[in-house]
Amino acid sequence: MSDPPAWYVIQTHSRKETKVDKALARQGLETFLPRITIPSRRRDRKVILNAPLFPGYLFLQANLDPVIFNQLIKVNGVIRLLGNGSPTPLTTEIVDSIRAIVEGDRHFYPWRYLEKGQQVRVLDGPLAGTIGVIQGRKEKKRRLIVSVELFRRSVAVELADDAVERWS
Repeated sequence: MSDPPAWYVIQTHSRKETKVDKALARQGLETFLPRITIPSRRRDRKVILNAPLFPGYLFLQANLDPVIFNQLIKVNGVIRLLGNGSPTPLTTEIVDSIRAIVEGDRHFYPWRYLEKGQQVRVLDGPLAGTIGVIQGRKEKKRRLIVSVELFRRSVAVELADDAVERWS
């Protein structure tokens, strides 16, 4: 039995995330581009945009052999795969946690990257099993932050006090 493909982070040129995502999908590669719906004001109207949650980045799941790596770096809009000297895989839990937040029914939004904080796991509801860092408190609610250390980005969602337990 072989190991499942690892998740990697691809850095893209500004506003090229969707083009890179589609190009990799055409090559048969598994990608994940988390998006957020945001209001935007134009001169004459208001519009709702479906923008990338982490501008300039998307996730790729692949067994990264030299052939696939060369395919990736030749895609127009790709800058590099993140890592220290060579592409560094993410844990599946981080990607699963971000996916659960994006697909859940709670309001979420980008958050500044946090280096320290208490790590917790969500106990129930659609985000059950999600692992993140608690940041702040607001009238019996906690703000769960899921941080991706490799590219220093985070996403936040508010949960009730009793919805999380300490995790380490």
